[in-house]
Amino acid sequence: MVDFEQARENMVDCQVRTSDVTQHQLIAAMLSVPREAFVSQNKKPFAYIDEDLSLSGLTNEKRYLMQAASFAKLVQAAKIDDDDVALIVGTASGYSSAVFSLLCNSVVAIEQDKALAEYASTTLSELGYVNVAVLQSELSKGYPSEAPYDVILIEGAIERLPETILDQLAEGGRLVCVEGQGNAALAKLYIKKDGLISDREIANSSVKPLPGFEKEKEFTF
Repeated sequence: MVDFEQARENMVDCQVRTSDVTQHQLIAAMLSVPREAFVSQNKKPFAYIDEDLSLSGLTNEKRYLMQAASFAKLVQAAKIDDDDVALIVGTASGYSSAVFSLLCNSVVAIEQDKALAEYASTTLSELGYVNVAVLQSELSKGYPSEAPYDVILIEGAIERLPETILDQLAEGGRLVCVEGQGNAALAKLYIKKDGLISDREIANSSVKPLPGFEKEKEFTF
């Protein structure tokens, strides 16, 4: 039988801390949240492996929990405050929302896959993460009716970042995402200041793609 508590400590010590993630509250949150609760029964023994983890068994779509180190670097870059309101785009089974719930005031978590949205909502409620609202919605549109947000996380690699999501940032808000494909992808931080958006690169980051953010195909002769 897997000792999940020990596996969680090993994940944080060997994957997260070694990726220059030092933020105390984030490390404490990742030591607290039972990652194994957010995967199917047959995936539980692999919940803490150092790679993106397939959510097969919970959905028929190709969806994943983001690799712990890549996720942690994005969250640390967002510099979450305990009074922030966060939007998570593509929360999948809800692990990221559980971590965020321990770092900020409230979380709006959107998921377009019905099975995943229902699983995330049920699991988060059963585990007592009461400041998260899981909503079924098209990912590429964000969730403008609850905007603006202090922090936005897009959970998966994207080829394009829609302006409609950037528009949902509050003044001083931060958006973190991974742009690009494969090993050429980059984790990026966007900041809204004086109504203008600036961005900077965080690190190279290879994670599985999030559906709905593909570049439009260009017409060629």
